[in-house]
Amino acid sequence: MKVAICGAGITGLALAHRLAARDIEVVVLERAPRPREQGYMIDFFGPGYDAVEEMGLLPEVENVAYRVDEASLLDEHGRRRAAIDYVQFAKSVRGRLCSIMRPDLERVLRETLPSTVDVRFGAGVTEFEDLGDRVRVTSADGEVLEADLLVGADGIHSTVRRLVFGDEDRFLRYLGFHTAAFVFEDEAIRDQVGERFCLTDTIGRQMGFYGLRDGKLAAFAVHRATDPALPADARDALRANYGSLGWAVPRALDLCPPAEEVYYDQVAQVEMPSWSRGRVVLVGDACYAVSLLAGQGASLGITGAFVLAEQLTRASSIENAFAEYEKLVRPVVTEKQHVARRGARWFLPANRLLLQARRIFLRVAKLPGLERPLAAAVTGKSTALVTNLRQGTEVGRPMS
Repeated sequence: MKVAICGAGITGLALAHRLAARDIEVVVLERAPRPREQGYMIDFFGPGYDAVEEMGLLPEVENVAYRVDEASLLDEHGRRRAAIDYVQFAKSVRGRLCSIMRPDLERVLRETLPSTVDVRFGAGVTEFEDLGDRVRVTSADGEVLEADLLVGADGIHSTVRRLVFGDEDRFLRYLGFHTAAFVFEDEAIRDQVGERFCLTDTIGRQMGFYGLRDGKLAAFAVHRATDPALPADARDALRANYGSLGWAVPRALDLCPPAEEVYYDQVAQVEMPSWSRGRVVLVGDACYAVSLLAGQGASLGITGAFVLAEQLTRASSIENAFAEYEKLVRPVVTEKQHVARRGARWFLPANRLLLQARRIFLRVAKLPGLERPLAAAVTGKSTALVTNLRQGTEVGRPMS
């Protein structure tokens, strides 16, 4: 079997890893000319953590993880108003948690790929044809290749989804926020932040900072926006929306890099009635983006990749593999999407009353015995999907 994967991000690379481990031929087509450096810190836990452990990559992932003592919410003068204790949070997920930059997780997956995997940058999919027993794909570099199936792992603005299923407006559910991330240098702010994730305790908009190993700082921002359309210039938008926040924010905005080095996007979910058609299947944000409000996008992307790879080696046909993959993963991501929408008001309070309610919530969360139920209210139900799959039927040989 030969599989063409569109997208060399976290999900696509995880899928390539798992398929190659099953002796399946894999080619990965990536639109970007090189690996992306833009991204933000994530708390990596849940079924994706289990999958990375099963893939034998947990030591490498933990090696590039960051120590985070707490997430501190600071007012406009830099005074601590509330906090999330990361030791408590880690206990709520039995210690199976690490904080990691998305580009670092992607790099671990890319650098540990088997040599048999063919990764091509600057070669995004531009045309697609389903030939019944195989697919024909044309990439941006002009090459035409054929494979047994095509996987769209190319993110929330998926090209494969557009080519096969139609315009993204049919599937994107805008949640009313814009988000941004960038890296900058400032020794004074770095010293203030220490081993914390420092966020402004503000209404309708929020900027946060955390220190990186090279002495730099990563900034993360999110604000309410009624219009999903993205601005022409990310830096101008950041100044307009965050310039008056106080504390270290104005200084960080002065040091913001050029717009092309800023990650900027809308906060949205993807909802689709079906994740596959013919010999094409979608995985990760391309078909079930949960949004950063759920905090588990990377974990669920890896989970979907793991389950899809397993089903392709177990099922009697590609169609059955696609169906079983969706049957197993859809309930998990649907619940996470619901949790994200429910928690939007808590994530970014729209008024002072909700802001005060969040402060009270975080104080209560520190009481003994409340770690797990309160964490569940934020992260949703735990799932043993990967563990159950691993303990199931012996994996067979790949379909020919």
